[in-house]
Amino acid sequence: MTTLLDTPVPSVVDALRGERHRRPMADHHASSGLRAVLEDGIYELLAGRQLATSTIVHSSSLRDSWSVPELASSSVARLRGVLLMVLLRLLSVGVQVDAPFDDALCAWRSQSGGGQLDDAFDRLEPDELARLSTEVQAHWTTLRRALGVIPAIWQPRTGMHVSQRLAGGDVVLVDNIDLMFGSTNSRAASVTLLDVTSSPLAEGAERAMRYHALVQTLRSGVVPLRTSVFSSATGELWIGDVDHQLLMRSVRDVLEALERDWSAR
Repeated sequence: MTTLLDTPVPSVVDALRGERHRRPMADHHASSGLRAVLEDGIYELLAGRQLATSTIVHSSSLRDSWSVPELASSSVARLRGVLLMVLLRLLSVGVQVDAPFDDALCAWRSQSGGGQLDDAFDRLEPDELARLSTEVQAHWTTLRRALGVIPAIWQPRTGMHVSQRLAGGDVVLVDNIDLMFGSTNSRAASVTLLDVTSSPLAEGAERAMRYHALVQTLRSGVVPLRTSVFSSATGELWIGDVDHQLLMRSVRDVLEALERDWSAR
């Protein structure tokens, strides 16, 4: 389902959670079957070969064309994305943000241990810094309007870093989930996943959505209710109900990515 947030609509959170009485029962059985299919597929692809190092799979491994290239490669765009994630974290815990750029920058630099992005920020020209500030403000406005208030009872978590080892460690699925809420302990499916990007959505976003759902299923043993991606550049929201078909498509995505990687070696 695609939603454009240019007219009055329910918040992203409401759209993802849906009506309680319509949620299916939590599926605690699919995880083992998905893992078995992945293990069998990897075994066939390796065909007896021994890998010197583990192959790491990220959602970016599946995206192909996730965003407009010139936007994705610029320092301003990368910094914009980092600062937007800081604002998402502040929003999810109910912190009042009065000056989006300054508040995000202060929070980021207080936790950053230095690195390429810190160096990139320090090298920004005055016009680039002004552009970054303007873009962060614009994207924040779109994000805040879309998300609205996230109730603490829904247990919002941001920046979830998860990984799953397969084939004795020959393959490691690594994922970062921008925002997750809901509990794996409820009788009805309630876990929802949201990826936030500051770039326009592209075809690869669907594969990334599926991948988030697959890794979360393997990690927790419970199938999420929904997976989604939101663009603060366009206000566009893509939502997918997580079912067996969606998860199996992600299994195929992963195996195809591994086949491409290993064939190129």
